[in-house]
Amino acid sequence: MAYADTYTPKPATDIFTSDTDIDRRQCTRKVPMKVLLLGLGRTGTASMREAMTQLGYVDTYHMMSCSIENPPDALLWMDALRAKYDGIGKPFERADWDKLLGRCQAVCDWPAVAFADELIAAYPEAKVVLTTRDVNSWHASTLKTVYWRAMDPELAWLGKVSWAAGMYQPMLRKFFDTFFEGQFPTRGKAIYEAHYEHIRKIVPKERLLEFKVSQGWEPLCKFLGDAVPGPDQPFPNVNESATFVSRSRRRNRMQMLNVLLRWVLIVVAVWVAALLLRSSSVWGVKSTGTVDGRSAPSLLLLVGGISVLNSAVFYAMDRVRMSSRASAKA
Repeated sequence: MAYADTYTPKPATDIFTSDTDIDRRQCTRKVPMKVLLLGLGRTGTASMREAMTQLGYVDTYHMMSCSIENPPDALLWMDALRAKYDGIGKPFERADWDKLLGRCQAVCDWPAVAFADELIAAYPEAKVVLTTRDVNSWHASTLKTVYWRAMDPELAWLGKVSWAAGMYQPMLRKFFDTFFEGQFPTRGKAIYEAHYEHIRKIVPKERLLEFKVSQGWEPLCKFLGDAVPGPDQPFPNVNESATFVSRSRRRNRMQMLNVLLRWVLIVVAVWVAALLLRSSSVWGVKSTGTVDGRSAPSLLLLVGGISVLNSAVFYAMDRVRMSSRASAKA
């Protein structure tokens, strides 16, 4: 069975996060794939995503596309990883990539970099950009951000109980266990250098640009054949390292609230059902149309249970509105 077949719809109680719920198994390509950004994550990929948007490219796929935007994507990525590294299932071909990336004109970051060969073969018409960074600086940055996230015990726990984390966390861990051979702290630098050397060998020079985000618009736009933005539009600098851990922990808390709300509603529902079963008749009303005095307490408890349920739902909705307003101000 394909891993993507484990997909389940987003619970109605997941109201503290704004994840979308798009099952891409039936999706197809809507726009042409134009650029493959195959530099490893933490080499300016978030800045590149924003830069591509400013240049008019329709969506650039990034790890955030499945980690915090549409978690069901992680199921397809897991199928791709299992096919490539475990021999489980069919290796992804263009039709499979079109399902996952069909709305995008560019793709960057992990886990896509694990499929450089496959993406280059699937989209021979696309240009290739290799974002680069000093390997020591890159390794230090990744250790305290994405690698930390992959090993985060809170996220591992959420992976067992949260709808979104249950899809994303296993895929992220699988990526580090395969692409980095489960040895990122000791083998990360060597694998980084091997990846870059491999891309240089398999991509013709006229189709490849090695690029540092510090170089700005000109070399990128010249390579892509796009007009250079004016001086009032500087190259994006999305430095997310400083807030990566705090944002990740905040998302953990929001996912915990989703889980807590679901559990509260289940407990209340069970409680209400138990009260109904204990009542001598539905709502404690006899066939004579009068309320049995002995059932009155059950009726009061039932009404109280419904009130608690109502309060919990409205409290949760209010928290979401407050969080949305705070995010908008930020």
